[in-house]
Amino acid sequence: MDRRRFLAASGVGVAIASAGCIEGVLGAGNGDDDSLGAPPEDDPGNEIEVRADGVVEVEPDEATLTVGVEASGESADEVSDELAADAETLRETFDELGIPEDDVESGRYDVRQPRNSTRYEGSHSFRLRLDDPDRVGEVIDAVAAAGADDVGRVRFGLTDETREELRERALDEAFANADAEAEHVAANRGVELTGTRSVSTTDVDVSPVRVSHDDVVAEADDADGAPPTEIDEGLATVSASVTVTYSFAD
Repeated sequence: MDRRRFLAASGVGVAIASAGCIEGVLGAGNGDDDSLGAPPEDDPGNEIEVRADGVVEVEPDEATLTVGVEASGESADEVSDELAADAETLRETFDELGIPEDDVESGRYDVRQPRNSTRYEGSHSFRLRLDDPDRVGEVIDAVAAAGADDVGRVRFGLTDETREELRERALDEAFANADAEAEHVAANRGVELTGTRSVSTTDVDVSPVRVSHDDVVAEADDADGAPPTEIDEGLATVSASVTVTYSFAD
């Protein structure tokens, strides 16, 4: 029999909560005697290659945001002193909010004299990490009340532990989708899968949810004298892609 090769691609993303488990051609840990592993010794070299994706969507379990103060004055020293005082006020607010020092990172600090100007301008930013994304609105309101001039660039993401867990689940989804696609192709062509010839994966991608600076500012402005600021964190996405080559026989 001549060597034959079929190609298939599956771009279907399957959310982990709604996807069923498909017993894989790889036979990982299912203990079934009929699960397929390496091709048989007399394998003629026929191939079905499948590219498939797996996607997991979850609520973020951490958030980071950037806040800062700005100042202007007649001299660099005047601007530096004002920035130092305002930054200290922000740090006191961080303490009152119960944000650990390890989760507060001092960011860009800049004092400059713009071209064609006799005055000086400066800014000092901080990057905050919150292990409770629901507190973002509370923190925005507090730092704004403490005099923060720049509040924005909110990023909702996943902790390292959650990333690793969801990485494996996304890969499981991708392999399950690949197996199902290969079975469908084999049935359509009237052939039988006999083994797994090769497997490759791409880097697992984590897509956090980002909220723009303008959106955060608008929410904070609307909250002046109104109910507390609320930021919709949406869902973070973890995706994985695999390519699996299966052997088959007529």
